Amino acid sequence: MGGPAPSPHLWPDVAHVPTVPVKARVAKSIVAQAVRRLPVRLAFPDGSTWGAGDASAPVMELLRPTHLFARLGADFRSGFGEAYMAGDWNEGAGTDLAQLMTPFAARMSRLVPVPLQKFRRFVDSSMPHHEKNTIQGSRSNIERHYDLSNDLFGEFLDPTMSYSSAWFPDHIDSPDDLDLQKAQERKIDGVLDYARVGPGTRVLEIGTGWGALAIRAAQRGAEVTTITISREQAELARQRFDEADLGDRIDLRLTDYREVVGKYDAIVSVEMIEAVGEEYWPTYFATLDRLLAPGGRVSLQAITMDHERMLATRHSYGWVHKYIFPGGLIPSLQAIDETLAAHTGLYVQERRELGLHYAETLRQWRTRFNQRWEAISDQGFDETFQRMWNFYLAYCEAGFRTEYLGVSQLAMARRPELGR
Repeated sequence: MGGPAPSPHLWPDVAHVPTVPVKARVAKSIVAQAVRRLPVRLAFPDGSTWGAGDASAPVMELLRPTHLFARLGADFRSGFGEAYMAGDWNEGAGTDLAQLMTPFAARMSRLVPVPLQKFRRFVDSSMPHHEKNTIQGSRSNIERHYDLSNDLFGEFLDPTMSYSSAWFPDHIDSPDDLDLQKAQERKIDGVLDYARVGPGTRVLEIGTGWGALAIRAAQRGAEVTTITISREQAELARQRFDEADLGDRIDLRLTDYREVVGKYDAIVSVEMIEAVGEEYWPTYFATLDRLLAPGGRVSLQAITMDHERMLATRHSYGWVHKYIFPGGLIPSLQAIDETLAAHTGLYVQERRELGLHYAETLRQWRTRFNQRWEAISDQGFDETFQRMWNFYLAYCEAGFRTEYLGVSQLAMARRPELGR
């Protein structure tokens, strides 16, 4: 039923089922009301079902419903994911996990009845102090995800080792149009084109990843400085630079963005702002402004969400923070614009939306992850880890597919009235 029991040592909050009978009953009532109009079916062990879905609807198989409701009662924001990790529920036979989660994502802001939403501040957990994105806190947060293992990411990413949304053709006419490597290279070129990177351009990349963008920029003839705070990524990126015979054109530094000095014609960063934290957004954008040379351009790729949803959830600490991205907060486009206006001379000059492209990227990652699971498990990762990553990838895919989440490429320049 859902696989081996989670290790209490590795997964203490997953192995332990909370005892909260009153809260569990409340959670059960909320779930019953939430799925009443959802096109899904919740199948219970006794053969009964909840939900408005017909025979073709995605099925959520409740293996241990009392455990699920107890977890939701104890922590509504983390309990659903922890229940999946524990094997308390599964996607039904013939149901894809992202397909099952899509109806929930489409109605995310309305799942909890409106009268109860005003009590959010009393039940939401807040971010632990050690996960705040100080210079030391940022290093610790990044290590918990990106330093898991280069070999792990190598199993399911494409050969560019790009861990961010790809950019596929707008019209898919053949299987070749879904080639992930080509789509990642197209995305990288889109970021570099927005920053007008060419021969002799002094480029600063914030967030090296495994080096694909820095390599592409250097191949264009740019002088590249790329920074990261992930030691694991830095080690492999340096190796990739040398293999591409570009080590002399790329200066990789293990440092925080707040510690950089100098002037750059182009500043690029792909899906790094989500790890900055709201209280540091002014510092982050002011740093871009300080480092940008006259006439320069900034090009960012950023995951985004609706502004009102961001305001409602920005102080919440949920499953994704706890298990995947500690310290993270997805900004809204409005929040980016407001921070730029209040703390910099920059503004967004151009924008490109890639939200549905991220859904396809995540679908391919999840397929590859499961196809390569035997090799991944040989690295020492257990089945609870597999279920955690399946939930994470499917949860995100559903979010982008329903446009609960978005992703934008943003070209920034100095406001014309500043004359610099």
